[in-house]
Parts: sequence; C-alpha cells; structure tokens
Amino acid sequence: MTFFLYLSAGFLVGLYGTMIGAGGGFVLVPFLLFLYPAKNTDFITGVSLAVVFFNALSGTIAYTRMRRVHYRSGLIFTSTAIPGAIIGAYSSSLIPRKIFDPLFGVLLIIAALFLIIKPDYKGHEARCSPRFLMACQLTEKNGKTYCFSYNTLLGMTLSFLVGFVSSLFGIGGGIIHVPILIYLLNFPTHIATATSHFILAVTTGTATLVHAFSGTLKEGIHLIIPLALGTFLGAPLGAMVSSRIKSRNIIRALAVALIFVGIRTIVGAI
Repeated sequence: MTFFLYLSAGFLVGLYGTMIGAGGGFVLVPFLLFLYPAKNTDFITGVSLAVVFFNALSGTIAYTRMRRVHYRSGLIFTSTAIPGAIIGAYSSSLIPRKIFDPLFGVLLIIAALFLIIKPDYKGHEARCSPRFLMACQLTEKNGKTYCFSYNTLLGMTLSFLVGFVSSLFGIGGGIIHVPILIYLLNFPTHIATATSHFILAVTTGTATLVHAFSGTLKEGIHLIIPLALGTFLGAPLGAMVSSRIKSRNIIRALAVALIFVGIRTIVGAI
C-alpha cells in the first residue's frame, strides 16, 4: 500500500512539475518534510534531488520529441550550474530543520510574488541589441518558430546561483530557473520550461551523485524507487498537457503552487 502511495505521489509530481517546467521538487520537499519531521535536512534534499533527476530526465525526453529544448543555451547554463549544485549539495547538511523549513517556505513565496507582480511575458521575437550577446532561433516539431536573445554572462551567473540554492533546498531549481529564463533572459515560456528540464536533468544528476557518494541516499532508497517510477510515468503526460496550455496560465499555475506550498511549509515549521 505504501509503495502505491509513493508511486501516486511521484506521478503527480512528474505531471505537475513537468507541465510548469519546475521539476516537482517544490512539491516533493514539503511532502517529505511532512512525512519525516525528524529526519535531517540532507536526507530530505538527497531523496528529493534523486527523484527530481528522474522526473527531469523523463520530461527532457518528452520535450526533445517536441523539439522545444534549446541545447546550446542549456549546456552554457549547466557549465556554471553544476559547480553551484555541488556546493549546494555539500552545504545542505549544515542547515538544521528548524531553520531550513521556514527559509524554504519564504523562498517559495518570494518567487510566487515575483510572478504575480511582474507583467505578463510578451516577447517571442528577438530584440537585437548590443547588450545581448547571443541570438537564438528554435523551430518546434509543429513548425512554430521562436526567436529570442539573451545576455550570456548574466545567464551563466544566475545559473550558478540557481544551482547552489536549488541543491541546498533539494528543489532541483526549475521553480527558480523558469522565471529567470522568461523574465530576465527573454526566453519564450514553452522553450523556457523545456530547456529548464534539460538543465535540471544535468544539475540534479550531479547533486544526486554527491549525495550518493556521501552515503545519504542509502536510507531513502525505498522512497526513491516508487517516487522515481511515478515521475517517469507522469512527466510525459505533463509535457503533453503543457503544449495545450497558454503561457500565461502556466505562469499562474506556477505562482499558485508556490504560494500554497510556501505557506504550508512555514506553518508546519512553527
């Protein structure tokens, strides 16, 4: 019975996380915090990152088939996100639960407020300017072409910070990276969610290896297997649903989820 509970939870994490490009760690971490109030921070983050890795991998495969992943940008950003993820993974054991839980909740609410306050994303066409260092073009499987441009140095710097913070809190990073790609780096929403999943697969895979070598995953392997299997089943469906949802609604769904989970985590820590 417990196996199917975790399998169902993984399915929902994969479905919703892939739909909004966030990987699902922001849902999984509160779930684990609730189930295991006495566990150390590194146990929670280690299990979450391992599951998010399988979710991101499955979602990336689905988005690749849709030709939505901009691999050149993804590789550029992972070059700095990986060192950040390694540092964050090693640092997670240094934060006690009484500090970790409310900090995690506040982080989610801040991200949600940013999405609510920020005007709707409008730009799908490239705005070539000297301050932009890279112009990109991507054509989906359905024939729709996107043109956009972004500052490479800014993207790499922010990706390092995202890698660190996401591994520190075990959320994978998509919930932070997607807004950054959309609002600060001019990515079209659907391309941002897909490329974010590719970056997630690399960074969470790296962070998971760190936790594996440190031995923190041994205790949680019975959780990782059903949760990861569930995400593998839910992620392709999430990618398919994402293609039928307007960009504005994806952002709204992300904001609502952030607020709900953030409040729940803070209240649970009091």
